[in-house]
Amino acid sequence: MEMKWTNRQNMTMLTDFYEFTMANGYLKSGMQDKEAVFDMFFRTVPENGGFAIMAGLEQLVDHLSALEFDDDDITYLESLNVFDQDFIDYLHKFEFSCDVWAVNEGLPIFPGEPILKVKGPIMQAQLIETMILLIMNHQSLIATKASRIVRAAGDRLVMEFGARRAQGIDAAVLGARAAYIGGVGGTSCTIAGEYFDIPVMGTMAHSWVQAYPTEYEAFAEYALAFPDDTHLLVDTYNTLRSGVPNAIRVAKEILEPKGKRLKSIRIDSGDLTYLSINARKMLDDAGLNDCGITVSNSVDEYLIRELLHQGARIDSFGVGERLITSRSDPVFGGVYKLAAVEENGKLLAKMKFSDNPEKVTNPGDKQVYRLYDRSTGKAEADLITLVDEIIDDSKPLTIFDPYHTWKRKTLPCFRAEPLLKPVFVRGKSIYEKKTVQEVREYCLSEQEKLWDTVKRFEKPQTYYVDLSEELWTLKDNYLRQNNPV
Repeated sequence: MEMKWTNRQNMTMLTDFYEFTMANGYLKSGMQDKEAVFDMFFRTVPENGGFAIMAGLEQLVDHLSALEFDDDDITYLESLNVFDQDFIDYLHKFEFSCDVWAVNEGLPIFPGEPILKVKGPIMQAQLIETMILLIMNHQSLIATKASRIVRAAGDRLVMEFGARRAQGIDAAVLGARAAYIGGVGGTSCTIAGEYFDIPVMGTMAHSWVQAYPTEYEAFAEYALAFPDDTHLLVDTYNTLRSGVPNAIRVAKEILEPKGKRLKSIRIDSGDLTYLSINARKMLDDAGLNDCGITVSNSVDEYLIRELLHQGARIDSFGVGERLITSRSDPVFGGVYKLAAVEENGKLLAKMKFSDNPEKVTNPGDKQVYRLYDRSTGKAEADLITLVDEIIDDSKPLTIFDPYHTWKRKTLPCFRAEPLLKPVFVRGKSIYEKKTVQEVREYCLSEQEKLWDTVKRFEKPQTYYVDLSEELWTLKDNYLRQNNPV
């Protein structure tokens, strides 16, 4: 049976096949209604950074709110001759009934801590794994990369220009959304502007300049078309000998007689430091001190830092492929692991063991608290607890490194904020949608609560993610019971 992908709206079937085989097995063994808890977390920050950015929650909420298996899905699954009829009937009547908690979209997040938790019938919690990881991994990756690039640029504008280099339609559109959350000022992706009200930016390509008999005529026609917003691409032929002089000429001969100013020039090739320094001098000498200089051409945080260190005179950056694909580290390693299963009416903590210490999971139904110093407002640590623990922030709290337990720190005056907040109750969304502008502002404000040492690009200070004593003891007991001397 062949279907046209462009006609596909229901994404419930976008899941790994083993989710279906396991779900069928749960039904066959009578476990389908057992309550289970799954955590999503990630193990390492991309590019050895100090933190990542949570993004994608709104799209996940939309996906979970629309879960259903339509007739085409049922027909296809039946045609495989793999599944029991009882399982097919179950899918035909499928209704999502899980509880879901998540940290706020835009929040800085750290390895090892649950950023999303699902609690409900194990069949359902299992079936949604793939889409949770697909959505959250992608947007968190791009938001994290955008945050790095924006921080490297300082107070200079960063624009996302990556749609034509993105790895697919969703990657372009939702990548633009994630990049905006991470701090970029706008996008070239027009549909992202339409859907998410992100500022759209862009002027001309080299083809515009080439289409006219001369570079000057191309610039002149553009200035006549957009006198209030003239930005000229000056590197089609020769940046300093032709492009910048022609831009200055258009500013003087066409814009200034109308009382208008040339807004900026863009350089898309060559030695960006050398060209921007010399272009700046030429513009200033012509009285165009207010004309900005934008650069593009395979820019990322590493090149931005080098350019600024070398004294480049740049006011804004257009960043494309290296942002939209997170080219230097293109995988966000989020995972989704079982943490507890119902046994005899109670939740029994579950834990994954491994010869790789970083792959050992934290057992049980959990909550995460961010501990803020009351005097500085800075985040000091995150504390993972069992869900029924109460953190009393009216008195000092001693936390300890879960791997090197002799390393301890007492927080004398702190505020504890629970991070995992309900977004679904019994399968119904209670998520209060925010505009992408609100998420972006929240993301930027929460980054300000991190110490600068955590935000370093090279060897950032490790932010503490500790376990409560009760959770640490539970984990330690599991390790000892399953690894006897």
